[in-house]
Amino acid sequence: MSLVQASPRSLSQALSPRRREALVQIGLALLLAAVLAMGLSFGGVRIPVSTWFSTATGSWDLYSGILVNIRLPRVLLGMLVGAGLAMSGAGMQALFRNPLADPGLTGAASGGILAVVAGIVLLEHVGGTGGLGGYALPAAAAAACGLTTVLTYRIARDRDGHVSIANLLLAGIGINALAMAVIGLFITIADDTQLRSIQFWMMGSLSGANWIAVLAAGVALAIAAVLLAQQARGLDAFTLGESEAFLSGVDTVHLKRMVIAATALAIGAAVAFTGLIGFVGLIAPHCVRLLGGQRYRFVLPASALLGAALVVAADTVARVAITPAELPIGLVTSLIGGPIFIAILKRAQRA
Repeated sequence: MSLVQASPRSLSQALSPRRREALVQIGLALLLAAVLAMGLSFGGVRIPVSTWFSTATGSWDLYSGILVNIRLPRVLLGMLVGAGLAMSGAGMQALFRNPLADPGLTGAASGGILAVVAGIVLLEHVGGTGGLGGYALPAAAAAACGLTTVLTYRIARDRDGHVSIANLLLAGIGINALAMAVIGLFITIADDTQLRSIQFWMMGSLSGANWIAVLAAGVALAIAAVLLAQQARGLDAFTLGESEAFLSGVDTVHLKRMVIAATALAIGAAVAFTGLIGFVGLIAPHCVRLLGGQRYRFVLPASALLGAALVVAADTVARVAITPAELPIGLVTSLIGGPIFIAILKRAQRA
């Protein structure tokens, strides 16, 4: 078969797995770079490319303050959160051996949002992203994500101290249901002002981004990334089953703890500063596997690149769709992720 006659599918199959993985990662890196450029340029105010260079050289112009103090931290926070959600989603899909698994299965996200909603409704002068709420609510959300994860893990543990994946899933479902019920109770007694603040956290937004948030999220997500990267080989084995992974020499107990801890860190950072952003941790790892392969040394970094691009792109759409107002970023990711989720489900049914 000549090169001209070869189909894209046959060309893809002709590439070695390592070369295909490298090409996919390069492509995703270029996609992320393009999305970052769009995120910095577009919004309520269009920032010309010339401003980037003048600001970098110290010659600030009219738009430099917007670029440095508003647009850049917002784009960087979106990139960090998207990467963290996607990597933790990849880890959870390996644990549950299911491409439809989501980072929120442990109940961490629901626990974080419950803490935020309770703080908004019960504590006076706490709300939104300003004043006390600028520090108290993110701290409460992050702490609650960690505590909820610990609670889920303890509930899933049997008398012998063993935590099966099935028990972990059931415990997470129970915690999610309980948290959402209490959230619903708080929503029914909230006033209009409180409901607006609750909406910010329930539907997700990057409007509260600042350099402190970027730094805090960056530290948490860097730790999560290291924890997951250290378990890449074990995750490859775990996809074959927990027993098979154990027989191949993987410390499955340690692996589960590290993946769950990394997921709690990633979700805690995301919920603390952006609220709930759905579908990123589900669709990014699955799309990466379709593009490049199954090895977790590839899946984890590639998922991070795609997840970062998805969140930054969704935030850009949220900012420009109904200018000068903003759409919740969770609404945009749901509009994108919902159809993809259905396609994944149908594909799994045909397999």
